Amino acid sequence: VQLQASGGGLVHAGGSLRLSCAAAGRPFSGYTVAWFRQIPGKGREFVAAIRWSGGMTYYANSVEGRFTIFRDNAESTAVLQMNSLKSEDTAVYYCAADPNLILSSIRSASMYKNWDQGTQVTVSS
Repeated sequence: VQLQASGGGLVHAGGSLRLSCAAAGRPFSGYTVAWFRQIPGKGREFVAAIRWSGGMTYYANSVEGRFTIFRDNAESTAVLQMNSLKSEDTAVYYCAADPNLILSSIRSASMYKNWDQGTQVTVSS
């Protein structure tokens, strides 16, 4: 499935940004949709995920309480609302999706087959 992400940009510390991810031409039914982030020289870090069927959500400890992932059913998009942003949240953010993930695999980037091109989030201190 081809993923299309939008949002991101530049914000001051303490501000908010919203990222959205859609699957071209199809709904996310049955998929797990996740956000990962990456800084130069590092691997992709798990941020948050949602199981489309049932709506269960999962977060990295570093973003728990500040970021929220949810379904926008009307738009068939997965949204990552990022509040209280910190400079250490600066990274390229990637949307990923896969239909066949078990719980133990949700936080592993290598388990996702579908990715978007990434969007830059920069938080200035």
